[in-house]
Amino acid sequence: MNTRRFLGLGWCGAAILLAGCAGYRLGPTSGNDARSRSVQVNFFRNEAPEPRLSEAVAHALRKQLQQEGTYTLATHNDGDIVVNGVLLAYERSPVAYQPGDVTTVRDYEITLRAHVVAEERSTGRVVLDEKVRGRATVRIGARNPLPDGQMPPVLAGDQASVERQTLPILAADLARNITARLVDGAW
Repeated sequence: MNTRRFLGLGWCGAAILLAGCAGYRLGPTSGNDARSRSVQVNFFRNEAPEPRLSEAVAHALRKQLQQEGTYTLATHNDGDIVVNGVLLAYERSPVAYQPGDVTTVRDYEITLRAHVVAEERSTGRVVLDEKVRGRATVRIGARNPLPDGQMPPVLAGDQASVERQTLPILAADLARNITARLVDGAW
């Protein structure tokens, strides 16, 4: 009798587990086979008042697309999908102030906004046309973590050097958001 009850609970548990995973898909969610299509990433036009953004974003986006694995990366202007964009704004907003000093900013949130357009090369059909943003938080006068959580060996004291060190992290966040929209888009 205990064995039947145990087996009954086992079947019930398996049914609940399978029902809970019913919406999960293995592999690309766009309906394409993994690496069946290629993507070409062009340098984004930089309209933000900050230099060196275009190169950092292109590098981060290419790296993110390679790691994600849905597409192969086309490097010789022959991708099935061509990604272009415009870097619209680079903004810093105060997040926290020095303890005991309400006028000196300690932490800033850096936001990079871009308008991204991806279209099929053969048909010209637009598969992505969205404004996307990336964010990073920086602390002035302290060490900022690297993407893998390690601390850089140099203290970054002034705002310009802190933001320069944070640029790859900011570009990587923007690239993650662009890749998610490109890969999981409903097209």
